[in-house]
Amino acid sequence: MKMPKNQAKRQTFTTRDLAQIGLFVALLAVFSWITIPTVVPFTLQTFGVFLALLILGGKRGTLAILAYLLLGAIGLPVFSGFTGGVGRLFGPTGGYLLGFVACGLVYCLFERLPLRRPVRQILALSLGLILAYILGTAWFVAVGSSGTTPMSFGAAISLCVLPFLLPDALKLLLAYVLSNRIRRTGVLREHLP
Repeated sequence: MKMPKNQAKRQTFTTRDLAQIGLFVALLAVFSWITIPTVVPFTLQTFGVFLALLILGGKRGTLAILAYLLLGAIGLPVFSGFTGGVGRLFGPTGGYLLGFVACGLVYCLFERLPLRRPVRQILALSLGLILAYILGTAWFVAVGSSGTTPMSFGAAISLCVLPFLLPDALKLLLAYVLSNRIRRTGVLREHLP
């Protein structure tokens, strides 16, 4: 029996998909707990975001990021410093957390481009990270500036972005190399993006 066209195009998630998404939600939490505290903490969270998108693909990787943020929003201690709660998302650094979703959406868009996979992946993650930086910094300026001494966008870039450029570039390259090794082992499903 043939499926109607609208049902044939609808993608469903298998138990394996859900398990892999859950695994990456847990990994994102663990990566965020590895922290060097500063105004905007140095964590391996960005590495986890990159790895989730590279291994799971845009759609499933973005769902893992959303699920991670939802768990943090309801109060589970999945964010850096073993913290959680909606206050973290609406606090000064919450824009960077929400920027991870933007990174995932950019990755989803780039999956459709007719570029070679390595170029497409690295370009998508780089542009997604830049968008996350912009959104996070704008949020930091809007929410984090005190009323008496407002912070300029440039000062916030110096404080919240410039120190992270090199570490985040290294995390991106490491995630790319690791995802290729994982793909070659065949540990995860055969039709990874």
